[in-house]
Amino acid sequence: MPDGSTPGQDTKRPRGGRSQRRESRLQGAQGTRRPYIVRNVPTYDLLSEDSLVRIEATADRILAEIGMELREDAEAMRLYRQAGAQVTELTAGVWNLKFEPGLLREVLRTAPAEFTQHARNPANSVRIGGRNVVFAPSYGSPFVMDLDRGRRYGTIEDFRNFVKLSQSSPWLHHSGGTVCEPTDVAVNKRHLDMVYAHIRYSDRAFLGSITAADRASDSVEMCRILFGSDFVDRNCVIMGNFNTTSPLVLDGVTAAGIRAYAGANQGSIHLPFLLGGAVSPLTMAGSVAQGLAESMVSCALSQLVRPGAPAVLASFFSSMSLRSGSPTFGTPEPALGSLVMGQLARRLNLPLRCAGNFCTSKLPDGQAMQQSMMSMMSAIQGGANYVLHSAGFLDGLLSMSYEKLVMDTDMCGALHAYLDGMEVNDDTLGFDALAELGPGQHLFGTAHTLRHYETAYWDSALNDDQPFETWSEQGGLDYAQRANARWKKLLAEYEAPPIDEGINEGLLDFMARRKDAVPDMWY
Repeated sequence: MPDGSTPGQDTKRPRGGRSQRRESRLQGAQGTRRPYIVRNVPTYDLLSEDSLVRIEATADRILAEIGMELREDAEAMRLYRQAGAQVTELTAGVWNLKFEPGLLREVLRTAPAEFTQHARNPANSVRIGGRNVVFAPSYGSPFVMDLDRGRRYGTIEDFRNFVKLSQSSPWLHHSGGTVCEPTDVAVNKRHLDMVYAHIRYSDRAFLGSITAADRASDSVEMCRILFGSDFVDRNCVIMGNFNTTSPLVLDGVTAAGIRAYAGANQGSIHLPFLLGGAVSPLTMAGSVAQGLAESMVSCALSQLVRPGAPAVLASFFSSMSLRSGSPTFGTPEPALGSLVMGQLARRLNLPLRCAGNFCTSKLPDGQAMQQSMMSMMSAIQGGANYVLHSAGFLDGLLSMSYEKLVMDTDMCGALHAYLDGMEVNDDTLGFDALAELGPGQHLFGTAHTLRHYETAYWDSALNDDQPFETWSEQGGLDYAQRANARWKKLLAEYEAPPIDEGINEGLLDFMARRKDAVPDMWY
């Protein structure tokens, strides 16, 4: 079981001069040697009390009058019925669940408002909930993309590369989950390789598989090998990201996966993916009410299995091009929805996952970053605690981009400084900076400037802030081209965090036995 001397601690020799000063800056107020952010800026409360009450009442009405459909999980049905749900069997293995107003809120009282997800390097464990903010890379893309090879299906090599790049970033806190689909590994076995990649190539917390109940159980079992069974039973070390099937359906695979994670005392994220006009009302207030209803039903299942198991309320709002029917990302209306979900999560006293660096651009260009900033700022201002899709999201989530990953992580660095807020004291007010030389004199050499010049401002790894002539003489590279060079440099310099050899052998043996037990399935 990992302890303070866990493999994964930095074993590099200390450096001197400029490199040492830069390292010191990363460890300071703006750095992520902090394993997560503790926000020092307030959330933005968009709606009035009256409007919030109306949304909550509509969510209650949806659940009481229309209900939620549960498919192919008799145990989940039994748990809901035992808790007080009105259960009607529609066909064999399909039930309609209706909930009286207030029932689910009572069930959710046992869910923790904050919890720790432990990493194999204890210094990288994250705190989820409250004022804490955790950034994780994007999730679920079947394709990958870079400027050299274009768009193609993801492979296990791409998956490992993205884990390595995320581990290399000083601005991400979490390794994520299915950062891309490794389509060169059998569907029923790739979860083993993905979880192993997170364990082997990162020492941060991560998400496990959710695509089948046995894959969820395998993910938890690999964590038992890594951390020890007793530790896993007492602590959250892995989470699953679960989607309802909107509108208003909880399928058996999802329900069984939630039960597997909650039964092992592990975390679960409960996410309706709402495409306005297709699977939710076109108007954002209606989408928010539906999203709240679906997420509450899903979250409640975790508490019915094991009261106190970590659960995260979540939302994923998307607008739609009414001309083509295609999802659109990074638009203002879903951003407003994320702000409201923050208010609703705080009223439920639950951690929140929402928004991220969403975009529909097909290239890592100006559209990509404009849309991403609109979406990401809604998570920041709304009070999201766990921000999946913080880096790499391109092409409406169909593609995971090497260039966009490092572009987005650079933005995440700026958001660290933003969320730190502004400290006001005698030193930061800077009176002595003006008084030292008086009117008409520049401040470059003052004691105040020299004291703060290395830590006063966030320092981008990608921006080019030089004069036009200098930029032109150095090749006139645009942002995406600089990002292309950046991810290649990070991969070339990457060093895997050490891992106990006995644990590694145990993981490999478990994977081999599980793979040998069943034939490959490719769809």
